[in-house]
Amino acid sequence: MSDPQATATWSQRIAANWRYGFVLGAFILVVGSISVRLVDLHVIDNDFLRQQGDVRTIRVESIDAHRGVISDRYGEPLAVSTPVQTLWMNPSEMDPAEPRIANLARLLQLNEATLRQRLTDYAAREFIYLRRKIQPELARKAMALGIGGVYSRQEYRRYYPAGEVTAHVVGFTNIDESGQEGIELAYNRVLSGESGRKRVLKDNRGRLIKDLTLIRDARPGGKLTLSLDLRLQYLAYRELKAVVSAHNARGGTLVMLDANSGEVLAMVNQGSYNPNDRSQMAAENLRNKAITDLFEPGSAMKPLAMAAALETDQYTIGSHIDTSPGFRRFGRFTIRDSGNYGVLSLTDIVVKSSNVGMSKIATEIGGQVIRDFYARVGLGQPTGIGFPGEAVGVLPSPVKWRPAAEATLAYGYGLSVNALQLAQAYMVIANGGVRYPLSLLKLDHAPTGQRVVSEQVTAKIRSMLSDVVTRGTGKRAQPGFYSAGGKTGTVHLVGAEGYEDGQYKAIFAGMAPINNPRIVTVVAVDAPQSGEYYGGEVAAPVFARVMSDALRLLNVKPELDIVHSSARTPPAPSSASGERG
Repeated sequence: MSDPQATATWSQRIAANWRYGFVLGAFILVVGSISVRLVDLHVIDNDFLRQQGDVRTIRVESIDAHRGVISDRYGEPLAVSTPVQTLWMNPSEMDPAEPRIANLARLLQLNEATLRQRLTDYAAREFIYLRRKIQPELARKAMALGIGGVYSRQEYRRYYPAGEVTAHVVGFTNIDESGQEGIELAYNRVLSGESGRKRVLKDNRGRLIKDLTLIRDARPGGKLTLSLDLRLQYLAYRELKAVVSAHNARGGTLVMLDANSGEVLAMVNQGSYNPNDRSQMAAENLRNKAITDLFEPGSAMKPLAMAAALETDQYTIGSHIDTSPGFRRFGRFTIRDSGNYGVLSLTDIVVKSSNVGMSKIATEIGGQVIRDFYARVGLGQPTGIGFPGEAVGVLPSPVKWRPAAEATLAYGYGLSVNALQLAQAYMVIANGGVRYPLSLLKLDHAPTGQRVVSEQVTAKIRSMLSDVVTRGTGKRAQPGFYSAGGKTGTVHLVGAEGYEDGQYKAIFAGMAPINNPRIVTVVAVDAPQSGEYYGGEVAAPVFARVMSDALRLLNVKPELDIVHSSARTPPAPSSASGERG
C-alpha cells in the first residue's frame, strides 16, 4: 500500500502548481491584452485618436472683420464700428438653480424666471446668446460674478455719430452688421470686409488657453467717403425740421446739389429716425423720400417748359402771350390763372406763374417737344446714384397728344418726379446746360458731363428765375446778401382715391448765386396745416435760410448790394388753381 502521507503531499504540490500556473496565465493574459491595446492606441489608431483629441481641445474660431467707416467729404465719421462684448452661455455646464443667476439677470436687465427656464429647456445645448453687443464694462461685471458656463467674446457694433441727421442717406445695419438701408445696404459688400479664422486651444470647459495659429487674417471693410458736407446736412436738417414743425406738416424733403459736379451736398427728410435707437424706429420713417417718393412738381416745371419753347426758335425772350380772359377751356376741363393778366412777356409768364400762358405755349410747340426736353435734363429715368429703392417717376409719351395733356405737362401735372430728379433738372439750368451724373460719393476728379441745353437758353431761364425771386412768387426765397433764382410750386397731394381736398405740397426749386450758381436746392413740404400752404409761403423761406448759411459756409463772397429785408416780403398771388407760388 502506498503511503497516505506521501500521497497527500503530492496532491498539495499539484494543486499549488495549478494555482501558480493559473495566476501566471491570467497575469500574462492581462499584460498581453494591455500591450495589444497600447499598440492599438499608439500605433494603429494613433492618427485617429490624435485627431479626436484635437477636436476636443483645439478649435477653429472666426475673427470678425471690422466694417468700413463711412465719412462725409471732409472725413467726419458718419458710421463707425466700435468694439463691444457679447455674452453667451453653455447650458450643459450650468445649473438652472444657481443662486448667482439672479444677480446676472438683474445686471443684464433680463427676466430671471425666463433665463432659468431657458437653461432648463436647452440643457443639452452648448451655445445660447445671453446678451449681444453690450458695453465692455457691463460684460466685465457679468463675468466677475464667476458663474460657470457664462462666456464673453469681442464683436463690433455699428454707431452713427450724426444720428437722425444722416439716417436716410447712410442707413443702418442689423445686429450682425449687414446693411439694411441706405448706403449701408447699397455698398454692403464693400463695407463688410472678410472674416478671418484662427486655431485656438481651449480647456474642456471651452475657456481659451491660448491662440495657436492664424489661418487667415480678417480683411477690414473698405472705407466710403460720401459727397455730403456734414455742416450743410445739419443746416438743412435743422431748417426742414423747423418748417415742418411750424406748419404742422406731414413731412418734408430737402436736396442740395453742387451745381458744377452733381455731387449731393445735403439730403434730408422729415420724419426721420435715430439709427442708434432701434426701439423708436417707425417703418414709415425709414424711406429716403428724396429718392423713393414721387410727386407732381407743378409750377416748378414752368421754367423747363419755357426753355423747351426757346429752343424751338418759335419764341424769343421778347415774345408776348395774351392770357385773357384768365382762363382756358379744353372741353369740360378749365385752366385758370388767379386773375386776368392780359398780355404777358415770357418772363412775366414765369414770374406770375401763369398757367394759361404756359398752356398756350405748349399748344404751339407740342407736348412731345416739352416731354423730350424733360427727358434730356433727367426726368423719367434713374439718376444713376445706385440708391436702394430709387423711384424713376413717370414721364408720359402718348402716341397722340391731347391738348389738355400738352397744357398740363407744361405746368407740371401729368408727370411725376422725385426731389433728386427735380434738383438735377435745375442743375442743368444752373451750370449752363450740362447734365452731370449725380453722385452720393465724393468725386476725386471733375466729372464728364453731357451738354443737353445751350448756354444761351439757360442764361435766359436763369434771368427769369432771378425775376421770380426779386419781384414774383418767390420773394421770400431771397437768401440775404446773395442773389438767387428759382421757382415756386404748389400741387395737390395724391391719395388712394385721387387728389386730396385741401392737402398740398409746397415746393421751391432754385439756385444761388444766380450769375454763377454754386448750389442748387429743392425744398418740398407735405401737407402744411398752418393756413399757409403755397410754395412761396412755406418752402421759399426755407430755401432762403439754407442757401444764405450754406453759401457763407462755402466761403462764397457775399453780394452786398442785395437787401436782406427782401427775404421777408410776402409773395404775390398767382393762380387760383393751387398755384400762388
